[in-house]
Amino acid sequence: MKRSIQIFAVSALAAGIAACGGSDGGSSTGTVSFDVTDAPTMEFNEVTIAFTGIRLQHESGEWEEFTFDEPKVWNLLDLQGGASEPLITDEEVLAGNYSELRLLVDTENSYVVQKDQPDVELSLAVPSGEQSGLKLKGDFIVAADTTTDFTIDFDVSKAIVNPQGESLADYLLRPSLRLVNNLEVGSISGEVDYGTINQEAACDYEGAVYVYQGADVTPTDINVNDAESGPLMAVPVSDDDNDGIHTYTAAFLTGGDYTISYTCQLDDNEADDSATVEFQGTQNVTVVAGENTEAQPIPLVP
Repeated sequence: MKRSIQIFAVSALAAGIAACGGSDGGSSTGTVSFDVTDAPTMEFNEVTIAFTGIRLQHESGEWEEFTFDEPKVWNLLDLQGGASEPLITDEEVLAGNYSELRLLVDTENSYVVQKDQPDVELSLAVPSGEQSGLKLKGDFIVAADTTTDFTIDFDVSKAIVNPQGESLADYLLRPSLRLVNNLEVGSISGEVDYGTINQEAACDYEGAVYVYQGADVTPTDINVNDAESGPLMAVPVSDDDNDGIHTYTAAFLTGGDYTISYTCQLDDNEADDSATVEFQGTQNVTVVAGENTEAQPIPLVP
């Protein structure tokens, strides 16, 4: 892997990500690791992305770049429920605050496969993906004289859009990324009695559990054109044991309060489906770092 450092002018960036650690950003260094994971999606059988490198911008304006000798190619749908793959591991960088992260992508070797077209690879374009990369702006901290581990949550359900009219490819990949410090995250898991729900509701599929930041949130659908609302992630349920009870795990959630809710209606991520997507089992769940929180079974017992 090749590494380079470049100097650029620093622009004002909105702080959108918080991570723990500490350093005054002097000449001290720390080591950093970045993994990638995926918030689940319902539309695709495969979302393969070829990563060619990662760039980090220190508060001093220096860019630290790690270019992979060979692209790291993963089907992001394999990285769900707490699974992840390493982008870089224990690399030495300047300690202190960082204001931006960029993932470099090889578009020629990236593609998606729809569930209803399992034998067709559809092209995936990343505007500026190979030049400037998928950008994640915000503040995160690399602590001095220790290792700080992060995970980049790649939200496919919000990131992949079907362009209208002429386009660079069949689908476009937006930079819908979320960065978490691995010391600060926990998970939510639970059960859904889909058989009972399907007898009482008009289900389009087995459904998903939507996770919202904060308590007492009114559930809404996924809409990439509305950045002010919508879930943090939507996690499909599955019956891996074929016992009639579906399960789910929402992973890499920072400690705090969340609202979860279940729906079995299809949700177009580019449209307002609030009139057709019905939710049930809405409940508050508190996530504790380093632990898994078991939610109440859905449907809720009166």
